[in-house]
Amino acid sequence: MTTFRGTFTALITPFMEIGNVDYYALEKIIEFQIRSGIDGIVPCGTTGESPTLSHEEHDRVIAKTVQYAKGRVPVIAGTGSNATSEAIRLSQHAEDAGVDAVLLVNPYYNKPTQKGLYLHFKAVAASVHVPCILYNIKGRTGVNLETETLRRLEDECPNIVAVKEASGNLDQMADVVRTRKPGFSVLSGDDNLALDLIRLGGEGVISVASNLFPKQMADMVHSALAGEMEKAECLNAWFAPFFKACFYETNPIPIKTAMAHKGLCLPSFRLPLCSMESEEKEHALLSVVDSMFADIKEGRI
Repeated sequence: MTTFRGTFTALITPFMEIGNVDYYALEKIIEFQIRSGIDGIVPCGTTGESPTLSHEEHDRVIAKTVQYAKGRVPVIAGTGSNATSEAIRLSQHAEDAGVDAVLLVNPYYNKPTQKGLYLHFKAVAASVHVPCILYNIKGRTGVNLETETLRRLEDECPNIVAVKEASGNLDQMADVVRTRKPGFSVLSGDDNLALDLIRLGGEGVISVASNLFPKQMADMVHSALAGEMEKAECLNAWFAPFFKACFYETNPIPIKTAMAHKGLCLPSFRLPLCSMESEEKEHALLSVVDSMFADIKEGRI
């Protein structure tokens, strides 16, 4: 199984004004990502507004992403669900579409026990042959994938090869890194903790910020993985205001607003997500973005 290492972009899903998926914009975004040196792309995750996509749209976005990527970078499809049968169907379709891996979020809303999490992930992993990356994000799902449960899944499911850790708990992340099997990847689910996780021995990040700044995020992570921490820390400090701004309101509202500001998509969302509520926060976000683009243009970063 492939070791997942580097910066992987949690892609937005662009919509047209009438609400349909904008596949023309999606193709442009994927080209921008690949030409900027990103290590992989992740469609249909939280940032991709996956809960608002119909099953048909979900399947097509994944298939189109594989088509547009043309094998140049790995495609890791978000196929998790709070229903095990649905996660299996989504994962099997993604495998048939040619993805390189699937990303499986903790089942949400129904708050399973650790036994339930173990049985869920084991069943989904057994239903496909592609690598599976588990996605631990208690803040969105209401449950934490405990390290002991993760270790059991690593031991019993050979195609569970990585975890996206978005628990926000560095102690838990350190424990996962310390107890993992050789070749198992630990990726940060939070941009602002990516450098801390790499210092602990992690492999990189599944990033929101890289939607707009793929080259700079890739440079930061690659520098850190190469031991060039001074350069990585400089980039991390440069990114810090943007990392904060990306969560002024619920993700992906700020990142999509910023991308629309730079002409990469329309500022269109699917309800219950909507445009930014606070004009003050939107102005602050776009001021940060404009300042960062000025830095890039003037060669200051």
